[in-house]
Amino acid sequence: MAIPDHHRANFQTLLHAALSGDLSLMECADAASGEPRFVVCAVGRSRDEFLFTPFGHLHEGDPFAAYVPPAA
Repeated sequence: MAIPDHHRANFQTLLHAALSGDLSLMECADAASGEPRFVVCAVGRSRDEFLFTPFGHLHEGDPFAAYVPPAA
């Protein structure tokens, strides 16, 4: 399965934010369930204002049990 271009672009944005020290981990509420989620965000700045762009949340439990890697 090929990775879509928009996912590649978002990943590059995430890498850039990491290299420049512009990542945060925020506690948010899941929009559907209301459960707490710990979300990895890129931080944009404009003077004294911040923009947090969510990229994904940390998996609760064993992430190795949640995902199946692609077959070789």
